[in-house]
Amino acid sequence: MTKSLRDVSLVVPVYNEVESIAELYNWCINVLSSHKISYEILFVDDGSDDGSWEVISALTSKDTCVKGIRFTRNYGKSAALHMGFKTTSGSTVITLDADLQDSPAEIPELHRMIQEEGYHLVSGWKKKRKDPLEKRIPSKFFNYITRLVSGIKLHDFNCGLKAYKAEVIKNISVYGEMHRYIPLLAKWNGFKKIGEKVVDHNPRKYGRTKFGFERYIKGFLDLLSIVFVTRFNKNPMHFFGTLGTLSFASGFFITLYVIGKKIYEIQQELPARDVVDQPLFFMALVALIIGVQLFLAGFLAEIVILNNPKKDEYLVSEKLNIE
Repeated sequence: MTKSLRDVSLVVPVYNEVESIAELYNWCINVLSSHKISYEILFVDDGSDDGSWEVISALTSKDTCVKGIRFTRNYGKSAALHMGFKTTSGSTVITLDADLQDSPAEIPELHRMIQEEGYHLVSGWKKKRKDPLEKRIPSKFFNYITRLVSGIKLHDFNCGLKAYKAEVIKNISVYGEMHRYIPLLAKWNGFKKIGEKVVDHNPRKYGRTKFGFERYIKGFLDLLSIVFVTRFNKNPMHFFGTLGTLSFASGFFITLYVIGKKIYEIQQELPARDVVDQPLFFMALVALIIGVQLFLAGFLAEIVILNNPKKDEYLVSEKLNIE
């Protein structure tokens, strides 16, 4: 493995945060310099249209340790983190949001926990959250569900302030809206030493939040997706085949019952309904068809996996201070 060039790499996704970028940069520099931590700061502009890229460009000209990546359009936070993770060179990688709600003062302790205590990942916990009630209540619910599904005892999966050992972020792939479930991705890839640190959370100083209520719906769907993908991505037939077997077997045995009942009634000279007049017959038929379709879905999924190499689909228009 190539030796890391920096102690800390900061990855900052940016989407229309023109007012806060320079202030965040100065805050980070003051903290890092005072603790003598070598650094790089990577701003990933996720298709901003408010002048954020111009501010980032000015910072890269001023400080060669500042790097910038600009997407051609808005792909989302997960895409920004994925691209940032690919580019980092620090032994510790720390993510924080660009809106100044995450405090850079937490960086030295997060770095220490990764390097000295051996954590693979340390997640921030906004114990005293400075967000309105309508954001806090759904967040608590989703954190509870994620704890239940994953078995990871974190209070705040969606906290933007997280620290990673470099090998972790180089070996996981973040896409869709999966950024809130990176601890699950890390755990299911063998990086199981996951810690938590209570961090300061500041009220938003500029602009407004970029996330609406729809993010909770997407978050729930992504949780289902990540559970399926991480457990069955190498053998989808195990999932579809199991469901298909249960469905087909149910239809088969219902069919045997309907036919057997018909034969018995004829032998006993009892009133007998036609098989096609019985609701059970149609239930059996549907179960058989669904079973076959699930088997076919499993076979097709196996073929797709064998013939679909991973590709990055994010179009980058500019890179600054990146070789």
